[in-house]
Amino acid sequence: MKFMLMMNAPRGASGDWSVVNWTPDEVKAHIGFMRRLNQELRAQGSLVAAEGLATPREARIVRAGTAGSPEVTDGPFAETKEFLAGYWIVDVETPQHAHAIAARASAAPGPGGKPLNMPIEVRQVMSRPPIEP
Repeated sequence: MKFMLMMNAPRGASGDWSVVNWTPDEVKAHIGFMRRLNQELRAQGSLVAAEGLATPREARIVRAGTAGSPEVTDGPFAETKEFLAGYWIVDVETPQHAHAIAARASAAPGPGGKPLNMPIEVRQVMSRPPIEP
């Protein structure tokens, strides 16, 4: 079963994640943790994909406009308290295994090396229904 694990980060007063205020060593420790986690998941054969995402300031909402041309606006919405900071797609045997991976990711270090305990949303990636001939 495939699951998407979505790391949600709190928005700071500037609209970005507070990571912009971390020391270089704190950022290095956090990124190192994530790289090691990804390497372990890859070695286990569980990792399908993983990426960090740009800040909300750089996000855009796109809708189909006239004749299908893109209408682009800023996004996500200002009232959003959290934003998607990154994700993993894992292929594991059980939801419990996906939950265990999410818990490990949630414990990534933040300021002072303390675990962030960030919320990680876990959703099964649905496969398409069978196509009838």
